[in-house]
Amino acid sequence: MTKFAYLQCPTGISGDMCLGAVVSLGVPLEYLTEKLNSLRIEHEYQLRAELVHRNGQQATKVYVDLVNDHHHDDHEHSHHHGRHLPEIEQMILKAGLPSRAEAWSLAVFRQLAVAEGAVHGVAPEKVHFHEVGAVDAIVDIVGTCLGLDWLGIESNDKGLPLLYCSPLPTGGGTVRAAHGQMAVPVPAVLKLWEMRGCPVYSNGIEREMVTPTGAAIATTLAVEFSSPPPMTVKQVGLGAGSIHLPIANILRLWLGEATNVTDKLTVGFTNKSVTKSVARDTSPTLETISVLETQIDDLSPQVIGYVFEALFAAGALDVFTQSVGMKKSRTGILLTVICYPENLYNCEAVLFRETTTLGIRHSTQERTILQREIQQVETEYGVVRLKVAWTGQANDKVIANVQPEYEDCAELARKQNVAWREIQRLALQNWYTQKIKSHS
Repeated sequence: MTKFAYLQCPTGISGDMCLGAVVSLGVPLEYLTEKLNSLRIEHEYQLRAELVHRNGQQATKVYVDLVNDHHHDDHEHSHHHGRHLPEIEQMILKAGLPSRAEAWSLAVFRQLAVAEGAVHGVAPEKVHFHEVGAVDAIVDIVGTCLGLDWLGIESNDKGLPLLYCSPLPTGGGTVRAAHGQMAVPVPAVLKLWEMRGCPVYSNGIEREMVTPTGAAIATTLAVEFSSPPPMTVKQVGLGAGSIHLPIANILRLWLGEATNVTDKLTVGFTNKSVTKSVARDTSPTLETISVLETQIDDLSPQVIGYVFEALFAAGALDVFTQSVGMKKSRTGILLTVICYPENLYNCEAVLFRETTTLGIRHSTQERTILQREIQQVETEYGVVRLKVAWTGQANDKVIANVQPEYEDCAELARKQNVAWREIQRLALQNWYTQKIKSHS
């Protein structure tokens, strides 16, 4: 069985979250410390882990505590003045790390230095990893690579770990850095996304979601940014972030094995067309959605139909209302909108513009969807489109649901002066007849 992993990043990714996730999966802290000590930075930091809670969920938090009070001149010098890329590369090369951990660590640092260099307009070799950042980044990056190697995640033909990663949330607001206040995503993170062509979205949280170290690990090591590939989940590691957020600030590292469907896929893991076709043929599929809701008691019911149309035009996947009792015994409606995260702000703008709401709640959720496609069928009254959903693979589909499109049935019913139910019945009957004929 091929062993691979999936990084699920609902609240982004940072170096310490990656370390927390691998430790959560069983990588011993003693092993990491022993290997990291061979970098000769043992006087500069201490590594510790503890279980913490984030929004009621337990996860592993790894702390890199910096030691400022030491008496080693050589360490003191390098520690307080930061380090450049060639020095860090030499440290890694001389440490005698497991070969994969060494190669992956060098690749991540090189990627980070190229991005930082591009931002500051200097060569990667001239990039200065600042005091705190240098030791932190070394421990986070080398520790994560050691962990992925220890977990036995296999390599592809390019020597990269078989690691998938979800699209990343952009975050927002500002963050204090060595050069003063910076807009989020910080320039190095944006540059890393640009270098890799990374898919991103906004989950509506205005904080730093992705750090340069986290972005460097993901954009260097992940073979693809996508939904989870078909897999048997064996174990899930939970790495806690430092800040408290509206949703649990936890990086989830799924450790899995290829199912039979994916055996052909994981051999090289670089043929994207193979990856895509296998992933698309397998169902049900997990996807991330945004849910907006607001309750309203002072809007004319006539407007609601218009609001529905405007929301669908703005990219809503579904919109619905429920009747609710509100304060002062007023009857009102609870309006709920489901959309993809990238359409959240467009839908929110419609609600603020077209309704009397003063506040909208949003949450990020996951939903499981069946694979589906639109097919056509001839009836004696005209052509009707049907939505056909299935489970299983392309060559072994099990039809789960067939529904004629409402609008097509309504249009023919009006035009031909026939009952809507009759058009719907004929469409289904003809579709099943056609299916039986094609199988015989």
